[in-house]
Amino acid sequence: MVAEVVVLMLADARLPTGGHTQSAGLEAAVRAGLDVPGVAAYARDRLRTVVRVEAGTAVVARHLALAGTDPLAVVPHWAARTPSRALRDVAGRTGRGYVRLAERIWPDVVGLLPRDSETPRPVVLGVIGAVTGLSAGQVARLTAYDDAQTVVAASLKLLPVDPADAAGWLVGLQPDIEACVTAVADLVAPDAIPACGAPLVDSFAQQHVTERMRLFHA
Repeated sequence: MVAEVVVLMLADARLPTGGHTQSAGLEAAVRAGLDVPGVAAYARDRLRTVVRVEAGTAVVARHLALAGTDPLAVVPHWAARTPSRALRDVAGRTGRGYVRLAERIWPDVVGLLPRDSETPRPVVLGVIGAVTGLSAGQVARLTAYDDAQTVVAASLKLLPVDPADAAGWLVGLQPDIEACVTAVADLVAPDAIPACGAPLVDSFAQQHVTERMRLFHA
């Protein structure tokens, strides 16, 4: 399968991976007072912090898989940079969905990852990238774009947003997506993964878990 097609498939929000149930924390941020003008800034802040951790993890997992090293070796490094238990749980559940998808389409993935476990999503994406021939840059860009489009798509359900404006936000985030790619595409060692914290995002995630009424799972 051509690598570009794989990227398009994995960036499709209609995939049965659970991504459509996520808002990347936007729902909790809106509850805390974030308004329409703040959506793009929220997505940009994520790209500069937590998404660099995710993208870096995916890139390193890809490298380890290609090098014949256990890609799960990156998990403790990712976890140390993801202090929120809520965010770690979400990544595990979403990762399980990606493994299930990969088992059907790219079965070699389950030769590198346990079939029935909550492997963090960025690790699974990195292994899928290794198996399908994606470059490190493509894996990083996919991870960054997916987070940005998740925020933008969720805003359409949470706020009075014009879809044309939402599309414009995503286009406007392209320089930040590419900056994320540049920052992590050359990583090969787990301890080189960025440790970019976003305490408010962590706090939103923890608060969201306790909400009794919510539109998105996370």
